[in-house]
Amino acid sequence: MKIAVIGSGSWGTAISMLLADNGHEVSLWSHRPEEAEKLEKEREHKRLLPGIRLPDRVKVVSDVGCVAGCDLVALATPSFAVRATVQSMKPFLTKDQIVVCLTKGFDRENGYCIFADTIRGVLGQNHPVVALTGPSHAEEVGNRVPTAVVAASPSLTDCQKVQDAFMCKTFRVYTVPDIVGAQLGGALKNIIALAAGVCDGMGFGDNTKAALMTRGLTEMARLGVAMGGKRETFAGLSGLGDLIVTCTSMHSRNRRAGILIGRGRTARQAMEEVGAVVEGYYATQGGYELSKKLGIEMPVCAALYRILYEDADARNELDLLMTRAKRHESEEYWIDRADAR
Repeated sequence: MKIAVIGSGSWGTAISMLLADNGHEVSLWSHRPEEAEKLEKEREHKRLLPGIRLPDRVKVVSDVGCVAGCDLVALATPSFAVRATVQSMKPFLTKDQIVVCLTKGFDRENGYCIFADTIRGVLGQNHPVVALTGPSHAEEVGNRVPTAVVAASPSLTDCQKVQDAFMCKTFRVYTVPDIVGAQLGGALKNIIALAAGVCDGMGFGDNTKAALMTRGLTEMARLGVAMGGKRETFAGLSGLGDLIVTCTSMHSRNRRAGILIGRGRTARQAMEEVGAVVEGYYATQGGYELSKKLGIEMPVCAALYRILYEDADARNELDLLMTRAKRHESEEYWIDRADAR
């Protein structure tokens, strides 16, 4: 296949390596000509993926016209650049070219919608879009560490095309029809990972993180279902799987930023120190605004929003979470119980 990977950050670069290993003709696009020239020459992303060599069969370019004639176009830009990048690609795309969305987050300019909706909004509502998402650190994919993800789309045919292109002995791809739930899982888990990092930075232990992750997953599924996703999707790779890897690994920018905030840095200072895009910062605002709009209770997300955007004290927010009014773990447990009070 001929495939263009749009976005030369750590994830786009790692995916281009994977696709080249699979024998595809791969172009890796950077929006900065000087970066494209440097990466083409040095064959290594020294800042983001040090020590991992880019295969010779990957051509690094700065002309977005590289998408013309491709069988697949893999979109791996930061969340804030998705809409503008897709608009720049539009003149070169035909209606049957599948866009594989690798970016996790919300479209802040369009009511915090998922990126499948953003892409179709630019290219047409019937344009084929598949989300490739799940627990997948770029550093590990670049080093050929065994990884499993999902390809999500209502079209099984499109999912299987992506599955065939990406799957190999170190990268397993499952198919799911719930693109809404899959993309929301990838966006919302960054909120919980940032909160988990804050707890780590404050010196709390495994009990705290386990509680936060479990209740955070409940919030993710609650909002996801309200937005049209399937609850079971959040128990899979794009929900629980991605949540585990992002909350527990130092590869996670969100967790690293959270640790710094828990140690007293401001959100801005933490992101500057991490030195790369911290998607959870933006996702927190999206999750908070959507929960208010839809009337969904998300106390962990709301607490983190106050820490990030209102300079609330992190320890006080944790105290407030721990002293909320008594609740059932799941209201459904007590429906029709004769002894319910």
